[in-house]
Amino acid sequence: MPLALYALTVGAFGIGVTEFIIMGLLVQVSADLHVSIPTAGLLITGYALGVFVGAPILTLLTRSLPRKTTLLVLMAIFTLGNVLAAIAPTYGILMGARLVTALAHGTFFGVGSLVAVSLVPPERKASAIAIMFTGLTIATLLGVPFGAWLGLAFGWRMAFWAVAGVGALALIVLAALVPSAQEKVEPAPLREEFAVLARPQVQLGLAMTVLGFGGVFAVFTYIQPILMELAGFSKEAVSPILLVFGAGLVAGNLVGGRWADKGLNAALVGTLVALTVVMGASAFTFHSQVGAVIAAFLLGAAAFATVAPLQMRVLSQAGGAGQGLASSLNIAAFNLGNAFGAWLGGVVIAHGPGLSAVPLIAAAVPLSALALAFFSLSLERRTPALA
Repeated sequence: MPLALYALTVGAFGIGVTEFIIMGLLVQVSADLHVSIPTAGLLITGYALGVFVGAPILTLLTRSLPRKTTLLVLMAIFTLGNVLAAIAPTYGILMGARLVTALAHGTFFGVGSLVAVSLVPPERKASAIAIMFTGLTIATLLGVPFGAWLGLAFGWRMAFWAVAGVGALALIVLAALVPSAQEKVEPAPLREEFAVLARPQVQLGLAMTVLGFGGVFAVFTYIQPILMELAGFSKEAVSPILLVFGAGLVAGNLVGGRWADKGLNAALVGTLVALTVVMGASAFTFHSQVGAVIAAFLLGAAAFATVAPLQMRVLSQAGGAGQGLASSLNIAAFNLGNAFGAWLGGVVIAHGPGLSAVPLIAAAVPLSALALAFFSLSLERRTPALA
């Protein structure tokens, strides 16, 4: 794999840390800013909605820019947003800073996915996307637990200062390693990009992404209180368990990419089945400490095994002309799922059966994505012209 692909991985790492870091800091942020844990969880919902809105808008605004230039501008926005988060005196300003940071997220991964697949032969495209998203998984494996520890030891603001430093480093690496060949890509006509959104298979692919990750984030958003209240772990034990979760993300992401290269449809169905089963089982295993550690690893592996198949499904159905907008919209769909999941988990905790019921209720969400996958593949067999 070319070095430029690993430059994208570094950028993905920085963005991944800022997306997920708040999950290890919910207790500290809620106490310091005098809000409830479900309200603090809305910082994840707000970020995800910012990605959902910002991805298509920034993709269209930057479509005429060279791809490398676009990536550098987005990383600069990301770094500025984290500086604002570090100095935010109130919950409202912190939410605003998260929204600024979120603007860079969707378009970075959307444009980055196109750059990644352009660097490798066709039979390695899903693996290339998986390697770029490895930055996201490593962010959870190392960055998020480190951020949780840093927040515990020095305050949650220091965690955001550290992420801003990662953003500055990523900016340098992208400038040095992404090739100048990426400067010469011509955008498709705007009407052709919008026409892709009318394709039923693209719409189904986006819906699968929303539902697949909606269930994951219903659980992962509240992983800190789940581990503390259900499994009985101390606050200090959360960071090491997040390392286990992150190891699952890395493993699942790479396996999902290789599986999708061998057979995209089989990988799409298989990973959604695995995710549904693992989430349903975690409703019971999270009540013991050993079971919670195992569940954390399996949940991470099953969650990110779906990433490459879901992204490649949308890209394959979009075709060449509309891949730019479709790619960014699918990243937005991941984050709409994140927002929906964080909201769903908060509702179950605050107004439903409570924290212990979150994993079981969340399992119904990827089950819905699986049903859509079967419908999409059936439709494709009956009407191949729509594919």
